[in-house]
Amino acid sequence: MTIAFTCVLIAILLPYGLTYYMKSGLIKNGTFDNRAPRAQLAQLEGPRRRALWAHDNSYESLPAFIAAVIIAHLAGASQQVVDILAVIYLVSRILYIACYIKDLATARSLVWGIGFFAILGMFIAAY
Repeated sequence: MTIAFTCVLIAILLPYGLTYYMKSGLIKNGTFDNRAPRAQLAQLEGPRRRALWAHDNSYESLPAFIAAVIIAHLAGASQQVVDILAVIYLVSRILYIACYIKDLATARSLVWGIGFFAILGMFIAAY
């Protein structure tokens, strides 16, 4: 498996880590409602609410990243270039999540842009 494909797997797993973080406080104090988890999570506040938003954005970003990796691979792009861009994307997503939870809006937007351009770079590498 290539580094880029491994990055895809890690990117798929990232939102699940956020789910654990969001629900952990509710589970610890015994208030988690598994019958209506989305309604309860929508009422979160502070860092856990921002984690929910980062969670949602992680799923929004994922299809473009997966497509970019697969298309670059199928088009015969340089594997080293694709691997580097995939790592840049993954690191940017981790930083994006951290910035979102810590409420660092400007930094969050900057690292989101880095991830976006890494995806574009993979499509360009496919030409």
